[in-house]
Amino acid sequence: MSTQIQDEFYARAFAVVAIAVLVILLWLVLRPLAATLAWALLLAFLLQPVQARLTGWLRGRAAAAASLLTLAALTVLVGPLAALGVTFARQAASLVDRLKQNYALSDVGPGSLEHIPVIGTALTWIERSTVLTTEQLREWLINGSSALLQHVGSIGSSLFVGALGTLVGFVMMLFLLFFFLRDGARMSNRLLALIPMSDARKHGLMLQLGAVTRAVVFGTLLTGVLQGALLGIGFAIVHLPSPVVFAVIAALLSLLPIGGTALVWVPAVLYLLTQGRYGAAIFLALWGALLVGLMDNLLKPLLISGRAEVPTLAVFLGVIGGLSAFGPIGTFLGPVLLAMTIALLRWAEEHRSVHA
Repeated sequence: MSTQIQDEFYARAFAVVAIAVLVILLWLVLRPLAATLAWALLLAFLLQPVQARLTGWLRGRAAAAASLLTLAALTVLVGPLAALGVTFARQAASLVDRLKQNYALSDVGPGSLEHIPVIGTALTWIERSTVLTTEQLREWLINGSSALLQHVGSIGSSLFVGALGTLVGFVMMLFLLFFFLRDGARMSNRLLALIPMSDARKHGLMLQLGAVTRAVVFGTLLTGVLQGALLGIGFAIVHLPSPVVFAVIAALLSLLPIGGTALVWVPAVLYLLTQGRYGAAIFLALWGALLVGLMDNLLKPLLISGRAEVPTLAVFLGVIGGLSAFGPIGTFLGPVLLAMTIALLRWAEEHRSVHA
């Protein structure tokens, strides 16, 4: 009896050690392709419903459907991201020059920082309440803003174009995307078969995780991108400088639980008022409050409708942490991981309460 127990123990120990070694070696092999695999898997997952519908239209030809979607991804990704990265870097550099020329040496007149709402009031209060002078504060503020914008501009191109990776990595991503689209359903079914869980529970869990992922990408991140794009268009209409830079900033700030895009367009409206451009200020205020603001209240619930509720704080922390940990793919991967973790905990709690 003891010999049989020892044999079972050693067999299980050997299996555990062998699996651990294989996992480590597999990670070492795939680690250089981690970002490429993550992009391909994310795009394939998001496009899987389109792939299924397109396959039906093409009478079951999954390879043809996957080829069309891969070609569409190539067309959509390459041009816009490359153009956005170059434009963003150029406009950020232009904004730095504008700050230095218009405000750094201007003590009086409309070009002075003291005439900008909020900033001017804050500078005056600090000068009266501390030993710091307006000149020192102006120099620190301009130098800090310029350094930040220069840093943002220097990484702007790599942030957007870097989402594509190198040419080899991008081609590899498209190659993997084709196979994940064509064979994704079969791969997922085989992986689900390995999970020691009833079919009903596995099906419910996969539906929940899929709903969370699509809610994050389509309901939250896509809404933020659209809000930023609309605000950039509004800036361009009223001829404010660097609309692409402020569009990206607005898209990121849209993830904040409080303030959001208003932190960009409200100061811009106040700036237009100080310049005496009252018509442009009224237009931008209406554009920001009605069109951009309602996007968050109307489009986001519409995109998330029928899907899982995603905490805004989880999305915000996921974007910041994911971008730092994983690079451009972390913008999507971070919020998805946090939201999926919350969804798993909720699902486990609901399942436990039902069977309690």
